[in-house]
Amino acid sequence: MLQILDSLLAPLARLMVARGVAFPDLAERLKVHYVAAAARSGAKTDSRISVITGLQRRDIARLRAEPPREERPNHLATLIARWQTDRAYAGQPIPKSGPAPSFEALANDIRRDIHPRTMLDTLEAAGTVTVEQDHITLAQTSYQPLAGSEDQIAYLAHNLGDHMAAATDNVTGHTPPHFERAVHYEGLTAAQIALLQADHREAQMQVFQRLSAKAAAMKVLPSGEATHRFRAGAYFYPTDAAQQDAQE
Repeated sequence: MLQILDSLLAPLARLMVARGVAFPDLAERLKVHYVAAAARSGAKTDSRISVITGLQRRDIARLRAEPPREERPNHLATLIARWQTDRAYAGQPIPKSGPAPSFEALANDIRRDIHPRTMLDTLEAAGTVTVEQDHITLAQTSYQPLAGSEDQIAYLAHNLGDHMAAATDNVTGHTPPHFERAVHYEGLTAAQIALLQADHREAQMQVFQRLSAKAAAMKVLPSGEATHRFRAGAYFYPTDAAQQDAQE
């Protein structure tokens, strides 16, 4: 089983080494999720969880007593989504400050504990917006964090986490199965890959924009208890097979 999962563990190990996370720290965090998975499978006692996971009971008791960590949504991604879907903004250029619709009003509506100027500087540095005198224009349809930033790591974790959860549900017999598809071809040139990648990017962005607009419209409709969420994603991973084989 573990050898089958090498394709998942190898990039995780590269990420942990690149971010300076020592193996004991990763192993300690992984214990939390082993305990949670065992409890979710029906194990009620520390002894039963110990049998399933191989962890010591004193570790299990300590980990089960820890309060759950709260997940905070990415406020910049939320801001960009609101900018595009809220009728008052509609993705159009807006004033930097002043009453709504302005960037200052939108930023304060998203997070009052972070100054709008801080949000604007981060978005401008990432190339998400352009600033011209007193007006701000969207340069991209989504917030793409700077490489190596904490926002990018959180973005990676949420995207890969939901993808892995969907795939795991499918493997363990979730009904109905989640949609999960991929296309794979070998023996292509770099130029051909570039054409396919551009086609994929354009098509996926159209899907994402359509889903975002529909979801935003649904949220403003009267409804019952709205406790469900979704994440829809896609990826395109090109690589040189000869170079990859040489590295392995």
